[in-house]
Amino acid sequence: MLSFVSFSHPTDHGSTHHHLPDTEDLLDVADFESSRSKLTCPGEIITSSQAFMRGHGTYVDKEDVIASVAGTVERVNKLVTVRAIRTRYNPEVGDLVVGRITEVQPRRWKVDANSRQDAILMLSSVNLPGGVQRRKLESDELQMRNFFEEGDLLVAEVQAFFSDGAMSLHTRSLKYGKLRNGQLVTVPPILVRRLKSHFISLPCGVDLILGLNGYIWVSKQVGDSDQGEEGFDAEAVYSNQNDDVDNATRTAISRVSNIIRVLADHFIPLTDTLLLEAYEWVIEQEGETKDLLGDAGEALVAAVSSRG
Repeated sequence: MLSFVSFSHPTDHGSTHHHLPDTEDLLDVADFESSRSKLTCPGEIITSSQAFMRGHGTYVDKEDVIASVAGTVERVNKLVTVRAIRTRYNPEVGDLVVGRITEVQPRRWKVDANSRQDAILMLSSVNLPGGVQRRKLESDELQMRNFFEEGDLLVAEVQAFFSDGAMSLHTRSLKYGKLRNGQLVTVPPILVRRLKSHFISLPCGVDLILGLNGYIWVSKQVGDSDQGEEGFDAEAVYSNQNDDVDNATRTAISRVSNIIRVLADHFIPLTDTLLLEAYEWVIEQEGETKDLLGDAGEALVAAVSSRG
């Protein structure tokens, strides 16, 4: 969980020299080990340049490593960096992402994945009727908009990178593909932690997909498909029609979405256990869903922070 660290500030505003803070104000190895990440602001002294090396988001003045951006302080061995809070998603192979189709091109789709440039989903990287292993035919290319069209949301995995740095995605697992029966919530990518599974099912009948790119899908819970790849039902998987969602599930989806927005507004990292605790706390309060965006949201943050 993010925590705030107070540092001493120079008293002479006319000088660029930063005075040496007390020893206890500096971050040492124990500080880094005790907290996964700490939030800092531009100009704050992070640690001593004699003990650590400066990385991205920092600079050295005299004997100090100083933050140049607002973000979370992270350490790898002796290298100290600051990851900016407001930044584009920096993808890695194997990442789970949620995206939106922006353009249909020959044999490929362009996907907005909240990165520096649109990702690419090749026709050869999706499941098609008749089994995954079959060759893609010219008829498949002519029917590409029957699978994905502009505006469709999907969940996919980062497969590789093209020479220009664009992500290459794939949806070859039955867990991936078009998204329906829910709503999209956008948070800073830095707040989505890497978990063992980014598919989360809450006891209220709501499924969550935590995209590492900061796009989170909150939807009606669906049962696991017992069909194998050979039993792939393209009509159901690529359907544009939402299922019937009862009022209780709609309320639960709205409640979970508001919980995510409140936690993100307070820069609290999102994990499966944290979201479950937050939802249980909200249920105990028996308040209205819309109240979460007011005083109830502040109380939620205080409750979750105290448990952490």
